[in-house]
Amino acid sequence: MNIIDLIVFLVFTGGIVLMGSLFYKKDTSAKEFTNAGRSIPGWVVGMSIFSTYVSSISYLGNPGKAYAGDWNPFVFGLSIPIACWIAAKWFVPFYRSHSSVSAYAFLEERFGAWARIYASACYLLTQIARMGSILFLLAMPMNILMDWDLRTVIIITSAAIIFYSMLGGMKAVIWTEAIQGFILIGGALVCLGVLLFSMPDGPMQALEIAWNTVDDAGRNKFSLGSFAADDLAHSTFWVCLIYGIFINLQNYGIDQNYVQRYHTAKTEKEAKHAALFGGWLYIPVSALFFLIGTCLFSYYRVFPDAEVAAFEANGKADYVFPYFMVHSLPQGLTGLLIASVFAAGMSTVATSVTSCSTIFLTDYWMRMRRHVHRKGSNHDDGIGNREYLLVLKVSSVAVGVLGILVALALVNVDSILDAWWKLSSIFSGGMLGLFLLGYLSQKVRNIHALLGVLCGFAVIAWISAWEWLGLPDPGLHSYLAIVLGTMTIFVVGFFIALVFHKKK
Repeated sequence: MNIIDLIVFLVFTGGIVLMGSLFYKKDTSAKEFTNAGRSIPGWVVGMSIFSTYVSSISYLGNPGKAYAGDWNPFVFGLSIPIACWIAAKWFVPFYRSHSSVSAYAFLEERFGAWARIYASACYLLTQIARMGSILFLLAMPMNILMDWDLRTVIIITSAAIIFYSMLGGMKAVIWTEAIQGFILIGGALVCLGVLLFSMPDGPMQALEIAWNTVDDAGRNKFSLGSFAADDLAHSTFWVCLIYGIFINLQNYGIDQNYVQRYHTAKTEKEAKHAALFGGWLYIPVSALFFLIGTCLFSYYRVFPDAEVAAFEANGKADYVFPYFMVHSLPQGLTGLLIASVFAAGMSTVATSVTSCSTIFLTDYWMRMRRHVHRKGSNHDDGIGNREYLLVLKVSSVAVGVLGILVALALVNVDSILDAWWKLSSIFSGGMLGLFLLGYLSQKVRNIHALLGVLCGFAVIAWISAWEWLGLPDPGLHSYLAIVLGTMTIFVVGFFIALVFHKKK
């Protein structure tokens, strides 16, 4: 790595860590640590939501998918406008009206403690899996660039992220994410420009090669996938779209990462604008990532490279974009691109660390220490506040360590995007159905919801892990696990409640 790239990289990444650390206040309260005192401008919260969504999974995984295949995974992002509109219309006012910053306090009010513990445990597992995927993708460019050991980079990067997240809390995370959002967009635009104007016959050559490259099914590199409505076993356009609708409703509706941001905006109106802005911004940026992957395919058809051919042969398409950054960009731009990848990953990991520590405090520690909240006490004063701050910081470190362990376990995985989508379906498949039961129907009671969750979890396990469990093949793509799991929970719980209500 030349000195110019190293300086650019260190200035950007070191500056982000320093900026986050500057938000440290010795006399902060646990409440301010988790909701930033509801003092953040709406546009900053919106950029934070966008940066949370655009992790290094998007930055490296999406170009990798476009390079190896087509634009079928891009369909996932097309569902976001539906989810963010629903969030702005109903979810933001709903959560802003609740005193608890936890997204799952409502479930305890409706169905009891088991529902809150179930949803929060699913959330924690999902975030730890996500953190592991992102930390691994963060380490890849440095491994290719400087031949550093992947595991060493994962550990050092995680330590830096945990450090400023633990010091500054939610305010530090949101402001640094807003800056990181601009860095990652700028880096991606620069990379696309270099790719297009490096083609011997001009920018259109990259698009023409991709358009004229056809697979066995007759689809080119820009294809959004098959439109066959009766094919549910493969990643068709409709399977990706339906999966995207459900997973994004879950993100904007019950994901603590997003719900906690709704609480940080100054007003409800600004929180609504933040949800819409963050969601809509992702679509063109996602298209930018896929276009980079497609242009990379064309670039290496014109300029063959033995190392890239080896990546293709080994199914390591995620490595192609980092390889291009290191070996084909001018001096200085390599450092900028590596910094933008780090910006994408650091923002999401910092979010997960802070949100997970918040959930551990509100949904677990406070439940064990109910005597602290005796009538007339103020948990933001004295011993209670100091204790809660300590819990938040210790749990931040613990969550970060678990994320590191997952990242180390993913070193030999072929496609991080596929791995993440599958893990998220398994861990979080039942959360949305349970929330909708409580939100949409007052007839559903504790036992009805519990039976629905058990049935939904069985469906998710069958679709996601039928090979491991020795069950017959459901003939469905694993993306549909969250779709059918959510629907099963809602339909079963609602139907049982309806039957019991009629008998009563």
